[in-house]
Amino acid sequence: MGRVFAVALAILFMSVALASAADVKKKFTLESAKANSDVQDVLNGDITIYWGTQAHPQVEKELGVYKTSKRTNGFMKAEEEACSHALASALIVFQERARKEGGNAVIGLQSNIKNQAESSETEYSCLIGSMMVNVALKGKVVKLKK
Repeated sequence: MGRVFAVALAILFMSVALASAADVKKKFTLESAKANSDVQDVLNGDITIYWGTQAHPQVEKELGVYKTSKRTNGFMKAEEEACSHALASALIVFQERARKEGGNAVIGLQSNIKNQAESSETEYSCLIGSMMVNVALKGKVVKLKK
């Protein structure tokens, strides 16, 4: 009976520790994310991505501002690897939206963790929890002049 109580108590303490562990927002460079083959594949696609205030060709037509939030399992994975995977998933959502709306680019892309937009041309933010990571983005889908 004593062992059962000890195991139950240990499980309770672990659950409380995991539940109370706050998510931590970290920044990673876009350059290092590009080393991830999933991110490379997305960025080499037919929809061009422009981060923050990066210069881009003239906008022919604005097709809307969109948001996405993608999570992935971060358990037993390196933080940056898990965050790069979530970034790739979020970028795919933007590319699919651009195709659906008739666009050829996403401009002004920025991190949008907990609806707090952060613009950068060199970094993205990732929310890291005990079991999951989350990348949230916001950007404008457009058709650029060629």
